[in-house]
Amino acid sequence: MAKKGKGARLVITLECTECRSNPDKRSNGVNRYTTMKNRRNTTARLELKKFCTHCNKHTIHKETK
Repeated sequence: MAKKGKGARLVITLECTECRSNPDKRSNGVNRYTTMKNRRNTTARLELKKFCTHCNKHTIHKETK
């Protein structure tokens, strides 16, 4: 039988970096994505380029706590 406990995968949140500092965006708010990360293979924080609906362009999304 498999042990139950802390798995290697955990759910993380990616948040747009430009939404916080840009007052000239299309709409109010901060864009967030959720994804899964393997904590054994990727120990550093993730940075992915994703589409932000508030900025209406592709921006860097960083992992938040």
